[in-house]
Amino acid sequence: AQSAKGAPTKPSSTKPSQTKPIECPVVPKAVRPHEQNCSSTRASGNQRKKSPPGSRERPQVRARGARTEKAPLSGDAVNGHTDLAKAQESPAAPEPPRQAILAEGPEPPAAPESPLPRAGSARSAGERRPPSRPTEDAGQDPLVPASSLGRRDAVPGVWKLGAVLDKLKLRRAEISEAAEVVNRVVGHLLRGLKSGWSEFKGVELLPTGSYYEHVKVSAPNEFDVMFKLDVPRIQLEEYCDSGAHYFVKFKRNPQGNPLNQFLVGERLSASKMLSKFRDLIKKEIKNIQDTDIIVEKKKRGCPAVTLLIKTPKEISVDIILALKVQSSWPLSTQNGMPIENWLGRKVKKNLRLQPFYLVPKPAREGNGFQEETWRLSFSHIEKDILKNHGKEKTCCESNGVKCYRKCCLKLMKYLLEKLKEKFEDRKELGKFCSYHVKTAFFHVCAQNPDDSQWRDNLEFCFDRCLEYFLYCLKSENLENFFIPKANLFSRDKIDRISKEFLTKEIEYERNNRFPIFGEF
Repeated sequence: AQSAKGAPTKPSSTKPSQTKPIECPVVPKAVRPHEQNCSSTRASGNQRKKSPPGSRERPQVRARGARTEKAPLSGDAVNGHTDLAKAQESPAAPEPPRQAILAEGPEPPAAPESPLPRAGSARSAGERRPPSRPTEDAGQDPLVPASSLGRRDAVPGVWKLGAVLDKLKLRRAEISEAAEVVNRVVGHLLRGLKSGWSEFKGVELLPTGSYYEHVKVSAPNEFDVMFKLDVPRIQLEEYCDSGAHYFVKFKRNPQGNPLNQFLVGERLSASKMLSKFRDLIKKEIKNIQDTDIIVEKKKRGCPAVTLLIKTPKEISVDIILALKVQSSWPLSTQNGMPIENWLGRKVKKNLRLQPFYLVPKPAREGNGFQEETWRLSFSHIEKDILKNHGKEKTCCESNGVKCYRKCCLKLMKYLLEKLKEKFEDRKELGKFCSYHVKTAFFHVCAQNPDDSQWRDNLEFCFDRCLEYFLYCLKSENLENFFIPKANLFSRDKIDRISKEFLTKEIEYERNNRFPIFGEF
């Protein structure tokens, strides 16, 4: 389970978009997030209005230097039997305009019914920043608190987003070294599970995750690997109208079914099956002689078996068991994946013909978990969407026109990662993860479907993504992209205080042009 929680600035690009931006209603500043209808989340494709003539240009400022660090990676997960060391290179992003006008425009009109607030500028004059603000550097003006900004004036610590993306590019040598180690370990585990008699003899590798999606933004020290197992002729029973969690039963369960030992009554227990899977992984790890590996302690509610490879350098590998279901997608997904205007109805139909997966992540039940439940997973579909993300089929191909979609997702993930690093001693950001960012990003793509809307100005595209994410935090509503009734930001998943904390920190970074990008 995942979850989370401004007053508007009105940025405008120096170069107008090639297509008419999508209009959306805007809420006046007086409307508070909890007074809005959360169902408006899906209708939030938002573009900024152009600044009126004569707006004061934001002066160019020099970015504050950052401490040298390893360039984070943006690649795929692991392919046990293919060459994972195949490094991808993200396309070079065009340089953003040297002077982007971000001036304040006229007061927005009140919107009818379910409006989309324009997030991320000044807060009320009486609101105080948390005491964790950066201190003033000698000889420089202090960073501007969000509450004092009428517009996003330039301040020390400015980072050009193109320079940040350059820092995030994958290094081929690092990828090859890490991939070789992980390939060897994963290949050994697959061979061990397939040999002899085992309930998991039929497992295969399912290549998913940020490494395969080419959007990984940290060093090559974390990988996600899914081991899929076919389970034909099962029946799903939805848990508590959640849309995402299900009980699994066999339609016909002949004697000799190796999974019978994991039944509790008629239900296939996720916790019992994961426990046995974990035991087999631990057993196989002992047979790997040339690599120092340990299995980390089980985390409550986590569907993964986490390995820590200690040599030649530390690499964390999450191995997730996934049940492959080759049947129609559950009814709760019927109105999900709204890509008709973006990728087309034919693409959506073909994607829905693919199997879906169930992972042993239990549903939360009070202060505990319902251990027999499984959660839907569409990570393989997410990978396909990111790989073929353009309305034009040649978007970002070698001979095609480049867009900023993946660049924006990388920057959003990197911002959340840096905020979690900065506040690692606080609990407010612990429940937020990159999946929240990716879900919001998919919604923005669906609401801004034309490739031309993602080409002209990196800063504007990134700001549009942040604005939507801030809206989701404030309205406490982030719909699962595939399961509309599953709210990733509901209060039973992430408390209101945590969402408010993340909102203020993102607004601060946004108003001061991301000084955090130079802090580490």
